[in-house]
Amino acid sequence: MGKQVRQVTQARPVPVERQRRLTRVGHAVVAGLRALGGRTIAMIATALAVLLAVIVTGIVLSRHDSRPPIPATRARHYTDTDACLLTDHQGINGGTAATVWRGMQDASLRTHTRVTYSSVTGEQSTANARPFLNAMLQSSCEVVLAVGGAEVKAAQETTGRYAKVGFVLVGAANGGKTAANVSWVPTGDGLREAVAAAVERVVDARN
Repeated sequence: MGKQVRQVTQARPVPVERQRRLTRVGHAVVAGLRALGGRTIAMIATALAVLLAVIVTGIVLSRHDSRPPIPATRARHYTDTDACLLTDHQGINGGTAATVWRGMQDASLRTHTRVTYSSVTGEQSTANARPFLNAMLQSSCEVVLAVGGAEVKAAQETTGRYAKVGFVLVGAANGGKTAANVSWVPTGDGLREAVAAAVERVVDARN
């Protein structure tokens, strides 16, 4: 009769040191909870519940936001018309020139015309103002404004050669026949509004 061999599978025992570590951790957790007390534990649980509710609410609202999107900022669209101002050496800081410049800006808001200015540096004479005026005319300024004695005189002498350019001259007309492409704007009260209206008339006539 053959001898029967029984195989016995033995469970692998947990190391003693690991058991000790787990026991110490468990005791520490229990001791910590006991130290906190029931009231403190309840407060912590309430705070966690409120935090969870806030997070869930934020997610829901972000997915169902019915507000219209904020439109992108658009730059102002300008036409191909340029209005250019010729001033003395003070530029647009001078009293009359500053008012004329503000009138040009008003006209620009309504007509979308680009507005620029150039100051005559050096000698304040008609002869010295001509090169600055010519630079404006060669840079395709369709509307030319002039303020200041020498600047107005230089522009007045040029109007006949540039019939397609609209001239707005600030001051008192010195008599004689005024060309069709020239508008005189007197200084004084209402100068800003008068300049804006004159520029608008020239721009509208070109369009």
